Amino acid sequence: MIKITVISDTHGNLRDVDALAEIMMESDYVFHLGDHYDDMKNCYHVLGDKLYRVHGNCDWGSLKDIVVKVGDVKIFATHGDLYGAKHGVERLVKKAKEEKCSVVLYGHTHISAIVEKDGVLLINPGTLSKYASKKTFAYIVINGDKVTPVINEKFFSGR
Repeated sequence: MIKITVISDTHGNLRDVDALAEIMMESDYVFHLGDHYDDMKNCYHVLGDKLYRVHGNCDWGSLKDIVVKVGDVKIFATHGDLYGAKHGVERLVKKAKEEKCSVVLYGHTHISAIVEKDGVLLINPGTLSKYASKKTFAYIVINGDKVTPVINEKFFSGR
């Protein structure tokens, strides 16, 4: 069983990123999907090579997409802006199929979502921006080729 924590669109909110430190340390993989790529700086030394990051439209850098094999599952991770994520997931699905990935992790919209389309599972963890009315992140369990994602909407309520 493989555990993954996915966050996105933190926009400088180091306090809430740090609040997730224990969950991230217990995870086998951690993905930050951009818009303040460097918000993970306090976690580098602890997470090491289980941390994967991409740049978002608010970041300087060219690492926009990555493909990561996690157990029996191939994951395409991106911020989402280059694929029109605010206008639909069709281009994300197309890219995932080109890369032979069954899972897409994306952000950019600040709206959490778990959707399956044309055999591709799309997971958007939402946002941890300090100005968001609802802060969310995704927690995924992979067992063989079975992927079980959950959007956590309660961790930050009342904080």
